Amino acid sequence: MKTIIFWEWEDSLKLKELVISCLEDLWLNDFIEIEFSNSDELKQELSITKTPALIIEEESIEFRDMIFEWQIPSEDEIKSMFISIIWWGSDSSCSPLKCSSWCSCG
Repeated sequence: MKTIIFWEWEDSLKLKELVISCLEDLWLNDFIEIEFSNSDELKQELSITKTPALIIEEESIEFRDMIFEWQIPSEDEIKSMFISIIWWGSDSSCSPLKCSSWCSCG
């Protein structure tokens, strides 16, 4: 899985730091790759009008979508997004990697 931060200005630095921190907190930093882009092709494909934009891509199922645009989401919003993507459909609320403050058993 890949997270792409689309940027045109320095406004992406805060988003980058926040995403990295959230992935480390959730122990997903080895599982989810972070990439940066300011490609016109990507901008047109996802109809990005303002930056920064946070994009999730999963090549194995040919999925790519813009999740956030022109805003820096809160830490809780980003963590919730990653949790819902990774553990979607799971019968357990616990991470198979590590329980944390968001986990019901932590």
